[in-house]
Amino acid sequence: MSSLPTTFDGPVHIAVIGGTGLAQLDGFQPIAEVNPVTPWGAPASPIRIASHNGANVAFLARHGIHHQFAPHEVPNQANIAALRHLGVRCVIAFSAVGSLQEEIKPMDFVVPDQVIDRTKGIRSFTFFEGGVVGHVGFADPFDDKLAAVVKRCAKSMEGDGVVLHGKGTVVVMEGPQFSTRAESHLYRSWGGSVINMSTLPEAKLAREAELSYQVIAMATDYDCWHSFEDVNVELVMKYMHANGKNARRLVGAVLDELTQNEQSDLVQAKHWIGYAQGGLKFMTKPDGRDPAAMKKVEYLFPGVWES
Repeated sequence: MSSLPTTFDGPVHIAVIGGTGLAQLDGFQPIAEVNPVTPWGAPASPIRIASHNGANVAFLARHGIHHQFAPHEVPNQANIAALRHLGVRCVIAFSAVGSLQEEIKPMDFVVPDQVIDRTKGIRSFTFFEGGVVGHVGFADPFDDKLAAVVKRCAKSMEGDGVVLHGKGTVVVMEGPQFSTRAESHLYRSWGGSVINMSTLPEAKLAREAELSYQVIAMATDYDCWHSFEDVNVELVMKYMHANGKNARRLVGAVLDELTQNEQSDLVQAKHWIGYAQGGLKFMTKPDGRDPAAMKKVEYLFPGVWES
């Protein structure tokens, strides 16, 4: 059990969401570990606060500290809501992926700019329901300003031939089973670059919460379309060990840049302020708003209903 303080009142604008291969932030000085309970329940793990270059950074383990949540069981609403309520406005998320293209090799990294949703509606995917309706644009699902920072940090990675690809389309499947061979070829024909089970609804909820959000995909295999070897857990874990080292190097370099004063507007997501809130107040008329749903939204956006 952690002996760190369980409350924290300081500013925290940056968060890292770790997935398979990045279960913790090594090399950072932890200063607190908080266990918030949101209107959507508890997040997947305690949120550990660390100090980096004089700034505070939050870390959350998407699948839990023991990897106990399957992809469809991850409490995405609680994860994003807890980070937002803590003060986070800028999120770097890591995810293991299978490659759908020859040029994206196992151990390569990808900074996707598009996503295809192949989840099946099992996962809770919005904050705005049950008596409060809201719509947000999702044409460009990731934050290009944050992506630019990540791409500038590619030189921090090591390994012969390891590449950080600056764009691509991530296909998000339901899981927890891997693809059939027919599905893998179908996703390739659609222009998919990589495939995972985690980026949605996480990215959609981040957009609703007005967060700057970018996923960093770490390739471990060629799914099952390639003659290399069909994806399996042993193969994923083999390459995740190597990927994990570069993930830690990359996240360190990205945090080095994000904690600079000139990035303050980005880490506070000033370009997203009001993106969701503006429409919320006009979609559902006051007489139709459910008080319980309004209270949930208030957790994300204190004072949203006052004007």
